[in-house]
Amino acid sequence: MKKAIVSLAVLFFSFVSFSQKDKPAEKIPLLFRLDDIGMCHAVNMAAKEVLETGMTVSMSVMVPCPWFNEAVELLKKYPNVSVGIHLTLNSEWKQYRWGPVTGVHQVPSLVDSLGYFFPSRSKLFGNNPQLSEIETELRAQIEKAIKAGLKIDYLDYHMGAAVQTPETRAIVEKLAAEYKVGISRYYDEVEVLGGYAAPYTNKLDTLTTKLKAVQPGGTKLFVVHIGLDIPEMSAMEDLNTFGPKDMSKHREAELRALLSPSFQQLIHDAKYRLVNYRMMNDEKGLNTMKRPSGN
Repeated sequence: MKKAIVSLAVLFFSFVSFSQKDKPAEKIPLLFRLDDIGMCHAVNMAAKEVLETGMTVSMSVMVPCPWFNEAVELLKKYPNVSVGIHLTLNSEWKQYRWGPVTGVHQVPSLVDSLGYFFPSRSKLFGNNPQLSEIETELRAQIEKAIKAGLKIDYLDYHMGAAVQTPETRAIVEKLAAEYKVGISRYYDEVEVLGGYAAPYTNKLDTLTTKLKAVQPGGTKLFVVHIGLDIPEMSAMEDLNTFGPKDMSKHREAELRALLSPSFQQLIHDAKYRLVNYRMMNDEKGLNTMKRPSGN
């Protein structure tokens, strides 16, 4: 009997040791969020190239922009995309402006003398925007996207304007709860910074280096700005001095880096797992979201 007990104990601890030794390492979740979909045709066509790869991805659509309708028809076709609303309170291009979905008379504190959104957060909040008008406009953007037939999974914010203050952030949180959607950066995301600021001649090396450097712990968030370097986009001039020069070249370079065979091979390595916000909502649950620290 004693020998049998000893043998069973040896077998048990051998099994535990074997299981722990051979337990596969947890895969690092990668979340690619592509912003500004619907801003213009060049961005939509770049988004189409990404969608056609079948890559699991999140895309944030700008409802007030002129090419929103094209974006809607595009996004409806691909099951690999999780769609978010890129809540928009700014219009930053000198030759290409947009204004509120609600119309200027309902939200006069959000627009300039010509009825366009202000180009920067500082100019918007320098105009003393009314919180009630911000909520009205952001709600209208969500409603328009839903009425257009989009399945919305999350909210985020163009140029950070919608979360500029604790009061405006509370509006975004209220709307997310009301429409039962997630908010970008409210799960365990750890943003991998620096891709857009990198020289457009060095995007692939920058993205590759940053990806290879990530360590386990949280979902690694890559915010990517794509587009095509065609006349439509190259003609756009940023009204803000902090915007990168040669914007269309930067966006096409980000697109080509993301789609390059070497980078696609890397993100599909066994150590990583591609996720999007629909998956985050399902796997983590909306009730686990937390306001980012320091906000």
